[in-house]
Amino acid sequence: MTTLNRPRYDGTQRKLVLAFDIGTTFSGISYSILDPGEVPEIRGVTRFPAQEHVGGDSKIPTIIYYDKQGDVRAVGAEAVREGIEADAEDEGWTKAEWFKLHLRPQTTSSGSSLLTGHPIPPLPEGKTIIDVFGDFMRYLHQCARTYIEDTYPNGAEMWKNLEGRTDFVLTHPNGWEGTQQSYMRRAAVRAGLIPNTPAGQQRLSFVTEGEASLHFCIQKGLTIDAMKQGKGILIVDAGGGTVDISAYKQTSKNAQSFEEIFAPECHFQGSVFISNHAREFLEKLLKDSRFAEDVPYITDCFDKTTKLRFRSDDETQFIKFGTIRDKDLALNIRNGQLKLSGSDVASFFEPSIQCIVDTIEEQRAACTTKIASVFLVGGFAASDWLFTNLKARLSDNTLDICRPDSHVNKAVADGAVSFYLDHFVAARISKYAYGIEFSRIYVSTDPEHVARMHSQYTCLDGRIMLPVGFDAILPKARLFDTKVSETEEYRHSYVRNSKNSSAFQILDEEIMCYQGTKSNPRWTDEETDMYRVLCHVTADTSNVPLRQYVNSKTGIPYYRIEFEIVLSFGLTELKAQVAWKENGIERRGPAEVVYDPDELICD
Repeated sequence: MTTLNRPRYDGTQRKLVLAFDIGTTFSGISYSILDPGEVPEIRGVTRFPAQEHVGGDSKIPTIIYYDKQGDVRAVGAEAVREGIEADAEDEGWTKAEWFKLHLRPQTTSSGSSLLTGHPIPPLPEGKTIIDVFGDFMRYLHQCARTYIEDTYPNGAEMWKNLEGRTDFVLTHPNGWEGTQQSYMRRAAVRAGLIPNTPAGQQRLSFVTEGEASLHFCIQKGLTIDAMKQGKGILIVDAGGGTVDISAYKQTSKNAQSFEEIFAPECHFQGSVFISNHAREFLEKLLKDSRFAEDVPYITDCFDKTTKLRFRSDDETQFIKFGTIRDKDLALNIRNGQLKLSGSDVASFFEPSIQCIVDTIEEQRAACTTKIASVFLVGGFAASDWLFTNLKARLSDNTLDICRPDSHVNKAVADGAVSFYLDHFVAARISKYAYGIEFSRIYVSTDPEHVARMHSQYTCLDGRIMLPVGFDAILPKARLFDTKVSETEEYRHSYVRNSKNSSAFQILDEEIMCYQGTKSNPRWTDEETDMYRVLCHVTADTSNVPLRQYVNSKTGIPYYRIEFEIVLSFGLTELKAQVAWKENGIERRGPAEVVYDPDELICD
């Protein structure tokens, strides 16, 4: 039972909130209809086209089939109906699955590559990740429309009235940042969810899967006991592709306000990688046999049956894939079934289980707040073997491991709507240092400056400058005690000089991200692999007042503008503005945050 005290909706017009949880293997939709003066309720879409369990499933497979012309032929439950693979082969259709992983960041925070050794199914020829994501979003949108039109009296008229007053929330793994959000925005525009206008963009927001899962647990009343004791909780969202682990505690000021107590983590150890380990095992086992070409199909059978049922490493396991005629006793195949030892199947799970255990132990050791509970949610959380092992390896007298008793696979979608309505998380951890590369005034008595004197140059105003300085607008959290509130802004002042006044019509600044361990990074020529360009902040600065000066030594005139870059990181997206003083009054201009497409892997 929940004790959530959600206020009444104070808007003047009816509104619709749609949340799409697009997972690696399964996706879901939750929504809320906001009526003025009424307390909003969160509901889920539970009917989808071609669904076997009518009215009982809140998720559909994240799969799309395209024909030779690139047109969508089957999506979701339609893409796993009986006989679809034969139709696809006859018609030359191409299947897109696990496509979410093509949006993954290029590297981890330590600079290492992601998914090494784990092949991802390629995107259909001629399709970009924006195309595929957009097609899937369009399908989810149509499913939501059909569900609402069929569920409510005068549903078609209601949908028509709400279509222009619909806000969208998209979820993504903890490890994703602005680059991935930028591509998802473009896909949402491609899908027709929102127009590509400033007003349209305001209707789309993002939330991490970890934070959405926290909201789900809060609204279900699962966090009450831990929070009453002033202790922290860990949310483990175990999904198809990723495992997101997030730590929170209740703030002292508000019973329904929470803050991060450790930087959220994301690991590519979801349930699809259990199947990958099984495939690798089967390829080695069946090599040079007549079943070698059947490995993809046998792996699929394992994924749909054996993996889901697995509960004990002491019991023999079977993968049923053929008929009574399929037999090879040397390979433990009889009557179309491959016999495996329970220990072999357990080994497929082990990397994921150990990753979760290690991460939880690291966060428990690092957090100054005592962790009382671990909540396991997500589709992978339904695995009894995963849950049993986590309890056995982690549970003690001070830590409780639990999973909600219903609908753990819809936690993220429901939690995303709650994020929109409730905003429980008031402060988040700054995982990296964010700032810009700039030039420092040369100081001859500073050893760091002397070491770089070979790169010095003379500025238009006559000062000797050194490039490759790093100015952190938002510093990295030290010992995880630096919180970023939703309302807090971070700003630094800068000047730009130029011989031409026209050079200041547009401002284009690179926002850099430092991912190293230094608490006060100063130079981008040190630990160069720890710096990367996060995005560009561009703005119309034609209204920023210009000042004209003359170099006293050369007599050359030049122009200067003085401005501030204002960043806010409190929400789940980076926001930027440019500020300046005009007659002593601060003025602001909107800035556009543009992400580097090279940061995205599209293999």
